[in-house]
Amino acid sequence: MKRRLKASRLNARLAVTTWGEVSRAALLNLKELTGRYALSVAAGDLQLLDGRWYITHAGLLRIAQRRRCSGIRTALQKELTDPAANRWIFKATVYKTTGSKGFVGYGDADPTNTSPLVRGAEMRVAETRAVNRALRKAYGIGLCSVEELGSLSGSSAPAKGHEPSAKSHSANGSSNGHPRLRDQLCLLIRQYNLDPHLVKAYAADFCGTATLKDASRDLVESFISHLATSAKENRDGLLCKLNSYAQPVEAKL
Repeated sequence: MKRRLKASRLNARLAVTTWGEVSRAALLNLKELTGRYALSVAAGDLQLLDGRWYITHAGLLRIAQRRRCSGIRTALQKELTDPAANRWIFKATVYKTTGSKGFVGYGDADPTNTSPLVRGAEMRVAETRAVNRALRKAYGIGLCSVEELGSLSGSSAPAKGHEPSAKSHSANGSSNGHPRLRDQLCLLIRQYNLDPHLVKAYAADFCGTATLKDASRDLVESFISHLATSAKENRDGLLCKLNSYAQPVEAKL
């Protein structure tokens, strides 16, 4: 009981540190998820988007491992797949025990329902979505997984003919129901295992502002696009660039 309470408090503290202001309802929900599934914010098991919790692929795999999942099988659905249109559909089967019939889940992905950050990787996204759905069925996980969200595929730019308010230009604001730019940046950092502090320093320099929160929405969008391209095409070069923003440590005599 003490261990569960300690884990719940740690998750709540890390959630506020990672996402800033978190509603009381979200914190109560986090406490319940911590106790029920032993999910960890520090391990990347959860993602907070627009005030709602989503489980990650890593979180689902950890639950399966703790419950001694026997195996996972995936198969491309060739008759439904259209490589020319970059549309892929997978079937995943999760076997909780050696002799079980398995729990089936399907996942689809194409350029219309995936984020521009993963453009060109639709096949892997489709397989991940299939595995996530099968795992959620097998272990009764009511949370949607973040990798299944098609809403992340939309552009965060304001609609034409709409004058955004001053608040919508904030790097952390949302527009037209799309995810906040901060959430998109967090997803990118987690996907490529980047240092968030170095990314923020790089972003501020890229935008020409003292801090990232001072940058306009358009500049932050440009940085996110630049970071996604760099991480995908030349991650080693990106890491070298990020390391140049690390604060030097004074040697103690």
